Amino acid sequence: MKIRGVWAHNFHQELSQFDHCLHRFPVISFDTEFPGFLRDTPRDALEDQRYEDVKFNVESLKLLQLGFTLSDARGNIGELGNSTCLGSMNGLDFARLGQFGISVAEFVFGFLRVLRIHRGLHDLTWVCFHGLYDLAYLLKLLTQKPLPDSVVMFAKALGVVFGIIYDVKFMARYCKGFFGGEIGLARVAKLLDVQRSGEAHQAGSDSLLTAAVFSKMNATFRSVAGMSQGCLYGISPTIVRYWQPAPVILRRPCFPVAAPHVYGARLIHSPILPTYVHM
Repeated sequence: MKIRGVWAHNFHQELSQFDHCLHRFPVISFDTEFPGFLRDTPRDALEDQRYEDVKFNVESLKLLQLGFTLSDARGNIGELGNSTCLGSMNGLDFARLGQFGISVAEFVFGFLRVLRIHRGLHDLTWVCFHGLYDLAYLLKLLTQKPLPDSVVMFAKALGVVFGIIYDVKFMARYCKGFFGGEIGLARVAKLLDVQRSGEAHQAGSDSLLTAAVFSKMNATFRSVAGMSQGCLYGISPTIVRYWQPAPVILRRPCFPVAAPHVYGARLIHSPILPTYVHM
């Protein structure tokens, strides 16, 4: 599949395509790219400390790139037949992001308008891989507010803003031969015999691979999705759809998980406008 860039000059055109596709393809697989981490999280950190580190890192740094892939419940990719990403093919072009990136206000206004329309018509399903940081950055961007103070309130906010969420890394722990989910996206794709289109660590390409892996995993392990809805790898509170009554105890663990290790270079870049990706 061809991977195209979305910048300020073609944002409204691509947003219109995104709006059109959502009617038939309401499963949104997504990925983010961000500068790195200012604070590392030890593997043995308690959940509250882990979330505190997430909050500190996300509020201290800026989102660089977003990737979205639209598909239907059967895994068919949006009718445009294209995936789209921002940045250069072989790495993020930071200078170009600063010059041609989409403004925060423009993105938030347009994207939320589209989401409100479709959430009134049908369910939207959001799919990520090891998506704790991806969702934290996207939540901060769309709400234009600091992240909630606790992991329980964070999970509640995700249910309000997004609704139905699947984390493919969490799902992998239920799949025989997937090492309890303690592997990366590329390894999961290899085990499922799913091929990548585009470069790794580009948000568009990673979101497309996540969509393909999610589809293949559901087809191969049919009961996994039902056990994994609303569960994120690395935190215990269940994410409940905003129109459902919240359970009395939100802190019920989805399933015991090993504390994730935070990987990534400790990079600090000058402020760069967040950018948008549509598939």
